[in-house]
Order: sequence, then structure tokens, then C-alpha cells
Amino acid sequence: MQKTSQIYGIRAVIEAIYSNETIDKVFIQKGLKGELSKELDGIIRKNKISVSYVPIEKLNRLTKNNHQGVVANISPISYPAFEEIIEEITRTKESPIFLLLDQLSDVRNFGAVIRSAECTGVDAIIIQKKGAAPVTADTIKTSAGAAFKVPITKVDHLKDAVHYLQASGVKIIAATEKTQNMLYDIDFTGPCAIVMGSEDIGISPSILKTADHTAKLPLLGEIESLNVSVACGVFLYEVVRQRLRN
Repeated sequence: MQKTSQIYGIRAVIEAIYSNETIDKVFIQKGLKGELSKELDGIIRKNKISVSYVPIEKLNRLTKNNHQGVVANISPISYPAFEEIIEEITRTKESPIFLLLDQLSDVRNFGAVIRSAECTGVDAIIIQKKGAAPVTADTIKTSAGAAFKVPITKVDHLKDAVHYLQASGVKIIAATEKTQNMLYDIDFTGPCAIVMGSEDIGISPSILKTADHTAKLPLLGEIESLNVSVACGVFLYEVVRQRLRN
């Protein structure tokens, strides 16, 4: 299985970015100074790469090598351009289904979601560049390799992706307990996109306001919510059920 690659050293990370490697995240030592450090900061901002400024102890835990204050993770997959993949799918498929993940942060949950998405025929998964779980070796393992089969695309702001999909004729359904609408009352037979929220706070208010519909699952026990990967699977299989019926 292909694993997430780790590179370290300021110059090595700079060259990786210039070579168009798919960088998931860069970790930079707090207070790092120098011309190369300034150059790295500049190209990180230009390319909108996720970055964390951390104590040197964090970097020492990430690698035992001479990291020079910088460690980066290279993704094991490539991410197609958002507008290009959406345009291609909506042009070639009558009723595509998309999955938007709003700040899902656990890599194993992400992997489980990808696996369910592949099994239910999801055409593309859309995540935000900053704050979303990266595709790691654990993600790929949990997805049973599905991460290599379902296109995953990144956007600067998920709300912009919602607007773009709506303009492309795609209905947006947000999965949230903050609604009176049941999942089974929503029509999923046409082009649609399901939004799943983060493990702790759910879907952001701005996305909820923008969505065409909100829907929830009936919870008959005492626990107030399902694991996000389980809830996602239930939503996706309701889409499958409706489409098979029709």
C-alpha cells in the first residue's frame, strides 16, 4: 500500500512545492527565521497550503532526522481541480451524487466515509483545503483502498463549492439534527450533494443556511448522535434505495 511520504528540511520542502507535489500539510518551528524561511512562508501562502507553527518538540516527534525546523507530508493521492471535475461529472451523468465534508478531522472516519462513498457510487468527495483531515496511510487503510477510486477535490471555502454546485443544478442536502425534516422525506433521485459535518460541532451555520434542504436520522435510543461515518453511510444508502426503486 502506498503511504504518505514525509519530507523534511527547508530547501527540500520548497523544492517539493515548486515541483507541484501534493502537500497535505507543513509543520514549521515557531520563531524560525532566515531568508529560506521567508521564501517558504511566501510559497505556502501563495499555494494556500495548510500549515501549523509548532514547538520544536513536535517536529522531533514527527521525525528523527535533521528537519531544520520544517516537516511536510506529501499526500499519497492527487486532487483534481474542483471546477474541472464537477463540470465533467455534471456534463456526463444525468443524476450525479456528491459528498461534501465540512471540517471532518479524524483520518479514520474520513477513510470509512470514503469507503461508503465508493460502495454507493458517489461521483466525487469535496473537502476544504484547511481544517480537513488529510489522506494518510491510515485513511487509505480504513477506506480499503477506496481513496484511490473516488475523486477527492479540495476547495478554499466549502460555501463557494455549495454555490457552484447549486448553479450546476445540484440540490444540496445538509445532514443535521437541527431540523424537523426526516431523511426519508427528501427526494434524492435527481442530482444532489450531501453535506456531512465535523465530529464535534457538525455543519457550520453558513452552510446550513445555504443548503436547499436539511435532514436528520431518527434516533430512538438515549445517545444523541451517530458516528459521522455511520450517519453518512445511512444517508448514502437512502440515495441508493430511492434510485433503485425508480
